[in-house]
Amino acid sequence: MSHAPQPLGAPVVRREAREKVTGSARYAAEHTPPGCLYAWPVPATVPSGRVTAVRTADALALPGVHTVLTHDNAPRLHTPDDPTLAVLQDDRVPHRGWYVALVVADSLEAARAGADAVVTEYEVEPHDVVLTDDHPGLYTPETANGGFPAVRERGDFTRAWEDAENRIDTTYRIGPLHNHPMEPHATTARWADGRLTVHDSSQGSSTVRDTLAAVFGIDTGRVTAISEHVGGGFGSKGTPRPQVVLAAMAALHTGSPVKLALPRKQLPAVVGHRAPTVHRVRIGADDDGVISALCHEVVTHTSTVKEFVEQAAVPARIMYASPHSRTAHRVAALDVPSPSWMRAPGEAPGMYALESAMDELACALGIDPVELRVRNEPATEPDSGKPFSSRNLVACLREGAERFGWHHRDRRPASRQEGRWLLGTGVASATYPVLVGPSSASAHAAADGSFLVEVNATDIGTGARTVLAQIAASALSTGADRVRVALGDSDLPTAPLAGGSSGTASWGWAVHKAATALAARLAAHSGPLPAEGITERADTGEETGTESPYSRHAFGAHFAETAVDSLTGEIRVRRLLGVYAAGRILNARTARSQFIGGMVMGIGMALTEGSTLDPVYGDFTESDLAAYHVPACADVPAVEAHWIDEDDPHLNPMGSKGIGEIGIVGTAAAIGNAVRHATGARLTELPLTPDKVLPYLP
Repeated sequence: MSHAPQPLGAPVVRREAREKVTGSARYAAEHTPPGCLYAWPVPATVPSGRVTAVRTADALALPGVHTVLTHDNAPRLHTPDDPTLAVLQDDRVPHRGWYVALVVADSLEAARAGADAVVTEYEVEPHDVVLTDDHPGLYTPETANGGFPAVRERGDFTRAWEDAENRIDTTYRIGPLHNHPMEPHATTARWADGRLTVHDSSQGSSTVRDTLAAVFGIDTGRVTAISEHVGGGFGSKGTPRPQVVLAAMAALHTGSPVKLALPRKQLPAVVGHRAPTVHRVRIGADDDGVISALCHEVVTHTSTVKEFVEQAAVPARIMYASPHSRTAHRVAALDVPSPSWMRAPGEAPGMYALESAMDELACALGIDPVELRVRNEPATEPDSGKPFSSRNLVACLREGAERFGWHHRDRRPASRQEGRWLLGTGVASATYPVLVGPSSASAHAAADGSFLVEVNATDIGTGARTVLAQIAASALSTGADRVRVALGDSDLPTAPLAGGSSGTASWGWAVHKAATALAARLAAHSGPLPAEGITERADTGEETGTESPYSRHAFGAHFAETAVDSLTGEIRVRRLLGVYAAGRILNARTARSQFIGGMVMGIGMALTEGSTLDPVYGDFTESDLAAYHVPACADVPAVEAHWIDEDDPHLNPMGSKGIGEIGIVGTAAAIGNAVRHATGARLTELPLTPDKVLPYLP
């Protein structure tokens, strides 16, 4: 094996690939300590009310059933910061699917049978689960997700809108969406001598450790949370979910290890979802397409358990130049499960609406949609006035148009047809913020010439192990194959979660700092290394603790070609192209995989993924992968991902931006714009299923 250094950015093969394809990579539910018991939760069957009785006798009489936890006998918890974790603590039922009992047995089958035998009685209260544009409970929150102000205004939008030569005023709708990772939420928990260890499917085991310590009232040093391999999360595993608390409670109550894997059918109610959003977008512009007035107003829902407001209007604050702007969020607290992060929260739904409206403006004015976006390129961030650390959206649009053959298209709508298929092309821009959090890491040089990097990062399938090894190897001027990486264990140096496309930037900064310090130590060292080796530790609290004077974002351009069946309304994506400006690409192989993965999620958002809340029963009707349709191989055409070279010195030592989510951000709009070009009809509600398309076909 060669130990020659490879340049950062080389397409190094993912180092855990063999373990995953051979099945030796062990996930949370694949740890089975001796004497392990199995748990199965019992969800509420009413949309709102109180539990008046939980009849457990029949369940306890079944062979193998050990106990049934309810709010009457479950261990008492300290009040969690996240109210969705206060499980089995009182008789309240805030929404259908809220857990009211947990059956623990010596087998999975016995636990499931026991759960079926539990009878729960309720005092039912009136409920409301339907979001409307004019819901009487709508209010303006102080902030949206991420701490963004709910309302921002610049200039005088109302006057500029009234004075505009051309105006676009359209409302777009996106229904509830669900993360549905391949690996469901699962935990194996055990207590020993007052110490709690959990193997948890989580995007951040440091947070899991801290949360469990707080709710059980013990020191963080007595909790270890391990998330070695995670089979996807897409935001739903970004914070602890009820299964980790339930498993730990059951293990404490029984004195035995307990394993709990949530049934997929229950996931929509308890692990978060993307809330439905209604977007009213108004754009005023002159005859040349230069925007003078821009307004993006969002209506969404949250639960009565806690407030979560999808920050869908925020991208409009930074995307295009406009002297007069208004962006606002309103929310209604309904009797629904608590929404949470999902696949580029805020940016994905927000940019769908904004980029669809931009396409409408281009069509109305007869301006090429690429050119319209170029004409409204801001010199500085419109919202804050900060200079951009780098902004190469125009370069992405230009290169994407060239690669796609954009300029050869016939602009006229409904002008291309192959047999029964109507053909169209569309474009959309994308943006995602550069996020970074404080992290710590250690770098160790062993006497045998190998290196070990330790950081409690979480590899959720993105290749973190590989990229962190490359970052360390680059700083140490050695080959990545000489660097081992330990992660996914809260006993390792504390690190933030894998979310918001912030992981590599956050963990990598700490790894780079530790490895750079180690390289300096080794350069000053003479003679053989001591038997115990040399270790350097670093944290980036100081570097990441101050606000940047720059507006830092990744940008991209999406191009799509769609075919619409003129008889059935079926939509097929024929081609999908993305070009991105995301700082320095640290691993070409894993980066391309992430970009393409995001675009596939965008196909799902545009065409197949949708969910509805039953107004009578108060639950999501699409609760499994038979009803909630994620894209299959047949739905995914030739997908290409490219990027431009971007040297941005204002980010981190690697010069990298997050890439995990920008691939999804503009995809749905590009597909929707292509459908409009193919049919001549503007559809404004996702997903674009045949029933929505058929009324507009000849």
